[in-house]
Amino acid sequence: MMDATTGRRISLRAHISQSIADILTTPIQSRVMRRGYGSYIPRLIDQPMTPANILRLQAATAQAIMKWEPRTRLRRTLLQMDAAGRAVMQIERVDQGQATAMRQSVTLAGGLRA
Repeated sequence: MMDATTGRRISLRAHISQSIADILTTPIQSRVMRRGYGSYIPRLIDQPMTPANILRLQAATAQAIMKWEPRTRLRRTLLQMDAAGRAVMQIERVDQGQATAMRQSVTLAGGLRA
């Protein structure tokens, strides 16, 4: 397993984190040979931050992780805003072969409007 930016060897947990970030930030239909890869988050991210749209983002997160990252099981998600106004998906997951949950934050492109 290799880090996508440095090319160095990384742990399984780090590789799963890298994979999840890639899945969530890749628009569906954008990969030529894998049209179904990615998530609907890029289509949803610029919508107003209503309870219904927050739920849609959380559902898109769960759907994409369950489909494209079989080495982990999602426990919960929480959408938050960072200090710069960007949407950040907080993910709690349990990786294959691990007894403890891991938390991961993925900054989503764009920002939600109030």
